[in-house]
Amino acid sequence: MNTITKLIVLASLCLIMGKAQGQDTIQKTKTQLKIESFKQYKETIEKEEKTALKTEVEEINQRLEKGEITAEKAETLKQEKAKKRALNIENRLAIIDHQIALLERNDEAYGIKNSHEKELVISIGKKKGLRIKNDNGPPKYDIKTGNQLLFAIGFNNTIIDGESLDDSPYELGGSGFVEIGWIWNTRLLKNSNFVRVNYGLSMQWNKLSIKNNNYFVENGDETTLEAFPFDLKKSKFRTTSFVVPLHFEFGPSDLKDYGDRIRYFTDNHFKIGIGGFAGVNLSAMQKLKYKEDGDRQKEKIKSDFNTTNLVYGLSGYIGVGDFSIYAKYNLNELFKDQAVDQHNVSLGLRWALD
Repeated sequence: MNTITKLIVLASLCLIMGKAQGQDTIQKTKTQLKIESFKQYKETIEKEEKTALKTEVEEINQRLEKGEITAEKAETLKQEKAKKRALNIENRLAIIDHQIALLERNDEAYGIKNSHEKELVISIGKKKGLRIKNDNGPPKYDIKTGNQLLFAIGFNNTIIDGESLDDSPYELGGSGFVEIGWIWNTRLLKNSNFVRVNYGLSMQWNKLSIKNNNYFVENGDETTLEAFPFDLKKSKFRTTSFVVPLHFEFGPSDLKDYGDRIRYFTDNHFKIGIGGFAGVNLSAMQKLKYKEDGDRQKEKIKSDFNTTNLVYGLSGYIGVGDFSIYAKYNLNELFKDQAVDQHNVSLGLRWALD
């Protein structure tokens, strides 16, 4: 074996040994991190159970003040709750101690995994493909903020100064709106879910179906309705807006205690939301369908049509569970600097889906 070959072999052996030692160090570090995580979680367990006991005692005291139970009954209930929480702490800590003992007794190859660790493997045949590993950690005792998918649909029109909806130049049935977004619900009170703040991001599409063979025409800074020279089969005007909705939501909910966590549920409960929205107008478009010399014509005209850039207004809803009746009114004018003001108004159905 020549000198160059010996050097190559020696370097390869060094790399292999270094890699093996590095992997062993990483494994030990991972094990230690798991142990430290479990030890920290033991402190969390005690805090969770003590907080839950405090909430239960407060509820018992409230029942006592209302005269629903006697002082003797209240004391008995408190002792029962305290005993339950003490046993919860004892059992949960014992589980953690056993997990720590297993980690300290064995090396990484033993395959002990954090009980909160989840792994998803997507395979095709015998070959493993995408592997997703997620360490969720212990469940959070109380979650104050949740999120939902927002979807709303309904009728749309405008309030015009000096005119009623019966005299509106837009069809009541053919004009509508759609809203899609993502919202968050945050509980405002410490031990009650009766008052929430509801906020998020959403897209709004407001459509007007124009009557009497009219369509919108831009005359400089003014947008007016004028008669179309041909017989219109369809004359529709649509604005697209990106808004931030904000509502204060009121309503009862159910509290469920799972021992290691508590959750509030508003399913099948009455709720009412009062607030508004603000955002920007992204685009405006007019769609026309008509016949010219016997040929069908279709036009899509994209322009700002002098619509206001900023959109804002009042909105509210009332309903049960995920379903509500929804209304919104734009305080901003539909078209800026016009002789007659128009304000968009909508009424429909709203779903907030978990």
